[in-house]
Amino acid sequence: MKRWISALVAVVAAFGLGTAGAQDKKVRLSIGTGGTGGVYYPLGGGLAAMISKYVPGVEATAEVTAGSIANLQLIGSGKSEIAFTMADAAWDANNGLEKFKEAKVALRTLVVFYPNRMHVVTVSGTGINKFADLKGKRVSTGAPASGTEVMALRLIEASGLDPNKDMTRERLSVAESVNALKDGKIDALFWVGGVPTAAISDLASTPGKTIKLIDHGDGAEAMRKKYGPLYVKNRILANAYPGETRETTNVDVWNLIVVPEKADENLVYQITKIMFEKKDELVKVHKDASFLDLSSQMTGGSPIPFHPGAVRYFKEKGLKVQ
Repeated sequence: MKRWISALVAVVAAFGLGTAGAQDKKVRLSIGTGGTGGVYYPLGGGLAAMISKYVPGVEATAEVTAGSIANLQLIGSGKSEIAFTMADAAWDANNGLEKFKEAKVALRTLVVFYPNRMHVVTVSGTGINKFADLKGKRVSTGAPASGTEVMALRLIEASGLDPNKDMTRERLSVAESVNALKDGKIDALFWVGGVPTAAISDLASTPGKTIKLIDHGDGAEAMRKKYGPLYVKNRILANAYPGETRETTNVDVWNLIVVPEKADENLVYQITKIMFEKKDELVKVHKDASFLDLSSQMTGGSPIPFHPGAVRYFKEKGLKVQ
């Protein structure tokens, strides 16, 4: 909290007073992203570069983390000021549920970003052709404190399997999971991220390995019944990854960028503005940034309220925001 208050003082100086001395005092923002093999990290790096370039007096840095849960915990402890997160993890944190029962995090949404796509990935020769075939297999359900792990466990249960009894479960990052699958140490992996995800593309391009994405979209209905309208059935198109020529069904959840509830309104406004008005720079980092759209902000992608700074920008653009 002290760190954030100090940051706010500097922001007021930078935006309110506008003196040369104030401009020299940099506000330093930490952006919680994810592992290097995923999509959060490169997009976080792109966002950090944009903030540092276009928001006067502010310098932002993208941090490698385990993902959504870890990012929200960093926000809660005051060690990060901005976080990438899946909507379901943000809902849990803001309401003190699941992993946040002992440490509720007061959050607000900055933007609804892009749809996060669950991948259930194997390769030819593992004997896995449908979701039920995961029973008895060695499976990575994502890194500890990651949104992937939360969603993977929910999907497994929704599909009628016990993640701790019906399979041998590893807790690996996406890069570690891909390497383990390449080496035959696991049979399948779960990953929630944009399409394409670099680590999954790397697996698909590995000589002697033929990637297979496993259909699981039917699990969305049971997940919605238990956890609310956070999950939707969607599809990953054919040839999204080299060698996977089939279209497969999957479960989606929206990605958000969130900030502390008490984050400075002017700073949040400035960041929201550059994300939309300099969006093409993020699209160059990863094509899933093209999903960032004003219309998607109002269609229920965020289960928690928007920050007043974001609302201010949306109202300037003619959106009806509460």
